[in-house]
Amino acid sequence: MHMGCSINTNPHIVIFDGVCHLCQGAVQFIIKRDPQARFVFAPLQSELAQQLLAEFPELSADTDSVLLIKQQRCYLYSDAALEIARDLSGFWPYCRVLRWIPRAWRDAAYKWLARHRYRLFGRSEVCMSPSAELKSRFIGL
Repeated sequence: MHMGCSINTNPHIVIFDGVCHLCQGAVQFIIKRDPQARFVFAPLQSELAQQLLAEFPELSADTDSVLLIKQQRCYLYSDAALEIARDLSGFWPYCRVLRWIPRAWRDAAYKWLARHRYRLFGRSEVCMSPSAELKSRFIGL
């Protein structure tokens, strides 16, 4: 699912749950496979992320999902994951073939994992704090 955004999105903004261990791992995964530093990250708990989400009132119920804002479009659920994979190094762009799976099925699997992520992977009491060398990749902290 994507919608037009009213902000300039260069580089691409990934909004993620900053207290979720799975989400923190996903951010580290993206950083390691993004040598051109196209992606920047904003924890869902940050004021900036909340401002970005406020631009899309129809997304308010979906704030527990990873959200990608890229080239003035917003991507949710499996579409966000596949769109992120498209810009990673290595074989990850080939994951786009998963778009052949109906979105309803992909999103159902994504939502199940999102709903159970704390139980399966744990959660922190505080938001992720990036290292000094990665701090420039995080916005809204």
